[in-house]
Amino acid sequence: MTISTTIIKNSYSGNDSTTVFAYAFKIATTADIEVIIRSSAGVETVKTLTTHYSVSGAGVATGGNVTMGSAPATGETVVIRRATTQTQAVDLVENDPFTAESVEGAFDKNLSIAQELQEELNRSIKVSKSN
Repeated sequence: MTISTTIIKNSYSGNDSTTVFAYAFKIATTADIEVIIRSSAGVETVKTLTTHYSVSGAGVATGGNVTMGSAPATGETVVIRRATTQTQAVDLVENDPFTAESVEGAFDKNLSIAQELQEELNRSIKVSKSN
């Protein structure tokens, strides 16, 4: 499966009643999602998988849903972002056949990490290229 989008995060406004929020990007496992609640005062709280939310749609190219245990309050912002585990799990054994799926999975993981790093760079303070 390919990664056909550069989207790595979605944001939603809390309303005291909505608990299901969609994400529009591929994740390999449910652990590859980070959920942050930002208060109206700008305080950010990282939520914990299984304690505060659950995830569906792992492995689906178009994404899935995050279901919160309790609805975020009005004035709060829900930020769902991909946070790929930075490990390398593909072990290619010499003279063993390997599938296209395993190689593509490794490429997808590397691209996911590169997109996440680029998003962080885009938010950073920079000097001009000639400095």
